[in-house]
Amino acid sequence: RKAIGVLKLLKRGERKVRVEMESTLKEINGGSVLDLDDKSGVGGGVEDVYGEDRASENQPITPWTVTVASGYSLLRDPHHNKGLAFTEKERDAHYLTGLLPPVVLSQELQEKKLMQNLRQYTVPLQRYMAMMDLQERNEKLFYKLLIDHVEELLPYVYTPTVGEACQKYGSIFSRPQGLYISLKEKGRVLEVLKNWPEKSIQVIVVTDGERILGLGDQGCQGMGIPVGKLSLYTALGGVRPSACLPITIDVGTNNKKLLEDEFYIGLRQNRATGQEYAELLEEFMSAVKQNYGEKILIQFEDFANHNAFDLLAKYRTTHLVFNDDIQGTASVVLAGIVAALRELGGTLADHTFLFLGAGEAGTGIAELIALEISKKTSIPVEDTRKKIWLVDSKGLIVSSRKESLQHFKKPWAHEHEPVKELLDAVKVIKPTVLIGTSGVGKTFTKEVVEAMASINEKPLILSLSNPTSQSECTAEEAYTWTEGRAIFASGSPFDPFEYNGKVYVPGQANNAYIFPGLGLGLIMSGTVRVHDDMLLEASEALAAQVSEENYAKGLIYPPFTNIRKISANIAARVAAKAYELGLASRLPRPKDLVKFAESCMYTPVYNSYR
Repeated sequence: RKAIGVLKLLKRGERKVRVEMESTLKEINGGSVLDLDDKSGVGGGVEDVYGEDRASENQPITPWTVTVASGYSLLRDPHHNKGLAFTEKERDAHYLTGLLPPVVLSQELQEKKLMQNLRQYTVPLQRYMAMMDLQERNEKLFYKLLIDHVEELLPYVYTPTVGEACQKYGSIFSRPQGLYISLKEKGRVLEVLKNWPEKSIQVIVVTDGERILGLGDQGCQGMGIPVGKLSLYTALGGVRPSACLPITIDVGTNNKKLLEDEFYIGLRQNRATGQEYAELLEEFMSAVKQNYGEKILIQFEDFANHNAFDLLAKYRTTHLVFNDDIQGTASVVLAGIVAALRELGGTLADHTFLFLGAGEAGTGIAELIALEISKKTSIPVEDTRKKIWLVDSKGLIVSSRKESLQHFKKPWAHEHEPVKELLDAVKVIKPTVLIGTSGVGKTFTKEVVEAMASINEKPLILSLSNPTSQSECTAEEAYTWTEGRAIFASGSPFDPFEYNGKVYVPGQANNAYIFPGLGLGLIMSGTVRVHDDMLLEASEALAAQVSEENYAKGLIYPPFTNIRKISANIAARVAAKAYELGLASRLPRPKDLVKFAESCMYTPVYNSYR
C-alpha cells in the first residue's frame, strides 16, 4: 500500500512538471498567461497537502504524515483525525475498525455535543483549556466550532481569557504549541526553525512576552498570545493552520513572581537587553527570511514600547513585518471613528482627539488618524497631527516637555501650557473623541466622562485597554454618565446595557477585525512589504461593513458573525492597494479579488479519505 502511494506521488510530480512545461511553451508561443487557470490559491504555488482550502473541500485526499496515516497514528494526528465521524469505509481502509465505537456521527452532531460540554463550564479558563485540547486533538472540529460560534467563543480563545491563560501558562501547560527560541539557542536559530515539522509557513506571530495585554511581563508564558492570534488568522481570515507558526523568543523575565514560581517554563534570569537582545533578534529575522523566503509575514506581538518601535522601524524596509499593537490597533480604531462620523457629523478633519496613553497603541492610532486626514485633505501630516493631543503619566504632552520625551512621543508635543490631569486636559482641549490606551483601569472617571458630555452632544468614548479589568471605564458607566448620549466602544467585550428603556450594544474595537483580513490580503497577493496605505484601506473596508441595522443599535463595528465576509473584503482592498503600489509579486492579478480571497480561505469541513 505504501509503495502504491509513493508511485502515485511520483506520477503526480511528473504530471506537475508536464503542466509547467506546457505553460512555459504556451507563453513562448504567444499565449497569454491570463488564459491560464489559477491553481496555486493562497499558497502562491504551495501544494494544499492537508486539503485545507475551500477549493479542495469536496475532493478526496490521502492522509499523509511521513507515510499514509492509518490506525492509531491517524487518530492521534490533529490534521486528519475526525473522531467518530470516520465512515465505515474509511475505518476499513485505514485500519480503524475496532479502535472506535461503532457509531458514525456527523461533524454537525460532534459540534453540537462539544458546545453543550463547553457551556457547562463556569470558569472561562476551563473553556480555554477545553478548546486548546480540542485543537490538539481534532483541528478541523476546533475551527468549525470557532467559526460557527465566533461571538460566543472568541472571548475564551482570545482576550480577555488568554491574559489569564498566559499568567497561569506554566501550571496549565500540557503539550507544546509553537516554537520556543531562547538565549541558549543563540548562534543556531536557523537550526531550531528547521525543527518545526511544517515547511510551507506563510505567517509567523512572534512575541518576547514583555508586555502581554495590560498584564506586563509574562516572559516565556506569553506563548498564549501567538497561539491565540494564529488560531484567529485561520478562523477569521482563512489562513491555513499548517501555514501558521507561533514563536516565543525567551530572553528572560523581570517578573519576580514568575522567577520564583516552581512551574515557570522559561529561562530563570532577568531579561537580556542592549546588544545581546539585538543580536538574537537580528539572527532570528535573518534566519526566518533564509528558511521561509522573502514573502513570510512576521507579526510582532506584545513587545515592550522601547523594542516595538525600534524593531518595526528597523525591519519594515527589509522584511514583510507588521506590529499589531501599533498598526493593527490603529487600523481598527480608525475604522470605528470613520464609521462613527455618520453619527457625529462632519469629516475626520473637523474633530479633535484626546488620548490617555502615549505608548504603542496610542501613538500608532494617532499617527494613522493623522495620515487619513492628510490623505483626505492633502494637508501635510505634520499639520494634521495638531488636531490630536496625548496625555501620558506626566500629563499633556506639550512642546516644553520635548527634551525629556521618548522619540515616538515627540511628534505629538504641541504648543500649550502644561496640564497635569486628564480632567483639566478635557476642559481645555475640548475634544470630540476621547481614546483610552493607558492600560490602567477606571481612569475615565465620572467627572471626565461628564465633562465630555457637557462639551459634546454625542461624545465618542473609546475605552481600549485590555483585559476587562484594565478598561478605562465600563459600557454601563459611559452610557449612564452621559445620559445615554455616548457612542462607546471598548477593547474587551461588554454586555448590552439598558438605560431609560433603550438597549445599548457596546462595540468592541477588537484587532481581530483587521489583522486576519490584512494577513490574507498580503499572502494572497504575494506582497513583499507592508505600506501604511494598506492599513488605511483596511480601516475604510471595515467601516464600510457597518450596516444601518448596526447603527440603530449604537454599534460602530459590524457583528463578528459576518467576520469571514468582512475579512475577504479587507483582504481584497489590501491586495488591490499592494498591486497599485507595485508591492505584489503574485501575477497575474486575479480579476475579482473578493471572490479570490473567499476561494483561498481555509475550510473546517471534514474531507473524505480514500
